[in-house]
Amino acid sequence: MAENKRIFLSPPHMGGRELDFVHQAFESNYIAPVGPQINMLEKEFSEEVGSKYSAAVSSGTAALHLALRYCGVGRGDEVICSSLTFIASANAILYLGAKPLFVDSGLTDWNMDARMFVDTIKKRAEINGLPKAVVLVHLYGQSADIDPIKECCDQFGIALIEDAAEALGATYKGRAPGTYGMAGIFSFNGNKIITASNGGMVVSDDQQLIEKMKFWATQARDDAPHYEHSEMGYNYRMSNIVAAIGRGQLTVLGDRVNEKRAIFQYYKDELGDCPGISFMPEPEHGRSTRWLTCITVDEKKFGATREAIRMALEEENIESRPLWKPMHLQPLLKEYEMIGGAVSEQLFQTGLCLPSGTAMTDKDMDRIVSVIQNCRC
Repeated sequence: MAENKRIFLSPPHMGGRELDFVHQAFESNYIAPVGPQINMLEKEFSEEVGSKYSAAVSSGTAALHLALRYCGVGRGDEVICSSLTFIASANAILYLGAKPLFVDSGLTDWNMDARMFVDTIKKRAEINGLPKAVVLVHLYGQSADIDPIKECCDQFGIALIEDAAEALGATYKGRAPGTYGMAGIFSFNGNKIITASNGGMVVSDDQQLIEKMKFWATQARDDAPHYEHSEMGYNYRMSNIVAAIGRGQLTVLGDRVNEKRAIFQYYKDELGDCPGISFMPEPEHGRSTRWLTCITVDEKKFGATREAIRMALEEENIESRPLWKPMHLQPLLKEYEMIGGAVSEQLFQTGLCLPSGTAMTDKDMDRIVSVIQNCRC
């Protein structure tokens, strides 16, 4: 292992005001879940993304679980989900005893293929086999093509849940992804564009939905002086301390988006002319945050495989990572139906996420590029 300092894929980057808000939380003595910092984070987050209401919860996965439950998803129901995504998108479906139906990616944005989705829904409508809901993932900081998917969902009465865990700060036709469907979910995990160490958020213009989320997330305690419970709930509410960190991070979101995009541009300037190296495309329908800079590698043209590049970077103490392994290839999920598959499988085989931390120096990025360039035959 080289003695060079470790360069991580996407580490946290504090902005400066986090401690101020944490001190406020300590001074108020609201250390346990629920408190002023949570209320302020929900308000400020709604204003940032343009939603009317929001509920801060313990993780993006918890947010997705609650949203699907609110849609009435239950045992035996079918839920369409992007295949090229993190496992949490599918796990939330399994929590409810439902069956995921996976749909392939499109080459224009690597997100769910909108045309394939619409065709699938029309075919299922003909046999009275419509899904209960759709989990539309916005991948690697980039919005999917929402309009045709939402129009189809509206036409057939299918609940649309947007998994925007990776896309905070992105836009789709001028609006934030996550604000188009019945509910949108976001994540503050440690590797996201902003982080609260953990935590998630549900957003919606439906006040009743958000109130129900908060109710379920606090063990579904009824309005009584004693502990009364008429429904099953969860310990899913965000901590007031975590919310304080999130508030501080939210103040630098715009800066982080600009920094991520600058990192992407640096990589493209330095590697874009290398035969066999291609970058995740950015379609005209939106502006990506470039949360992670993602490339694909054509071995024949470049002279080395994706995996050879990854290992060469690791030898120099630099973290990189393959693209998400598609859900339909996961041992846990292999029994469930997949529509298409060739695109997401090819992206997984050839795709690599490059270090994209916003605190990287020019020297760090030069070091990364030099390793990649030296992999060529």
